[in-house]
Amino acid sequence: MTDPSADKKTDSMSATWEPTSLDDAQQAVATVYGLVGAAKRLSSERDETFLFTRTDGTPFILKIANPAEDPAALVFQDGALLHLEAAAPAVPVPRLVPTLEGKPSETLSTAEGPRIMRLLTFLDGELQYRTPASETQSHNVGRALAELGLGLEGYAGRAPEGKLMWDISHTLDLAAVIDHVAPERRGKVEAVLAEFERSLPAIAALRRRQIIHNDFNPHNILLDPAEPTRVVGIIDFGDMVHAPVVNDLAVALSYHLATDNWAARIGAFLEGHQSARALEEAEMALLPLLTRARLAMSIIIAEWRSARFPENSAYIMRNHATALRGLQNTAELTAAGLKRLVPNLSEG
Repeated sequence: MTDPSADKKTDSMSATWEPTSLDDAQQAVATVYGLVGAAKRLSSERDETFLFTRTDGTPFILKIANPAEDPAALVFQDGALLHLEAAAPAVPVPRLVPTLEGKPSETLSTAEGPRIMRLLTFLDGELQYRTPASETQSHNVGRALAELGLGLEGYAGRAPEGKLMWDISHTLDLAAVIDHVAPERRGKVEAVLAEFERSLPAIAALRRRQIIHNDFNPHNILLDPAEPTRVVGIIDFGDMVHAPVVNDLAVALSYHLATDNWAARIGAFLEGHQSARALEEAEMALLPLLTRARLAMSIIIAEWRSARFPENSAYIMRNHATALRGLQNTAELTAAGLKRLVPNLSEG
């Protein structure tokens, strides 16, 4: 098994760099894109992100990658956005703004080394986690995931070499760091890993595989503030992988399970997804396990990384309690239960 501590993504998340001044960011946009305006720094974990407002009031998002970021990962993300723009223009994702030379990005020379700069269109909406939840909202978000998946279906970009820590397909790799999980919780996650191992033949036999978003959660979905059931944006393509299609659903469902009315919201989400893209029988059978696997991963990774970076423990553990509650609720999540929630779940 691969030791997750060798994961490149962890390295880039831990990298440090000299912050770009607002003046330098504005000058870079003027030089590379020919746009004049003002930059405002936004919070970001892996890169530097700015709200850049052109003098006519048009907003953009400016991203300057950290020097440890794998350039191939950004090429992969850019390719997905360009593919969606051409193949599924109705899917609400940011658009890359081309440079004056017609390129999707520009590499800046800095004291820490090359850093890749990209400018994207601004999607005006409210993050889902800040809006009132409802079954109608879950239905529409589920349909948005299906439409995104259909849009990415023909994307032939190649993911960077190596394994992504958050890829459900590599759940068993986390056995290498499971000793970091507290004894009172370790049995729960060990049981999920054992179930995953027993199901490897069925997982390997899944027919539908493609590039998936892999991080479809309420922090990456934008809703219309005036109509918080309407999806107006999908962001953050930094965790994309080539994997079974159903893994995207498992990620999304894992964020519903910590709510009191999780069964109704999951049912509405799956009905919305079903309205655009049906599940196959084999996918439905494995969806509960894959959802449990994602929650177990969240617990293992949080406790492992918290021990590795204690100075950042509060941030790393911010979703831990929610994942634990969700995992406890999955005891009631079965293929038969999903079928009762959505009787036509696996029909075309």
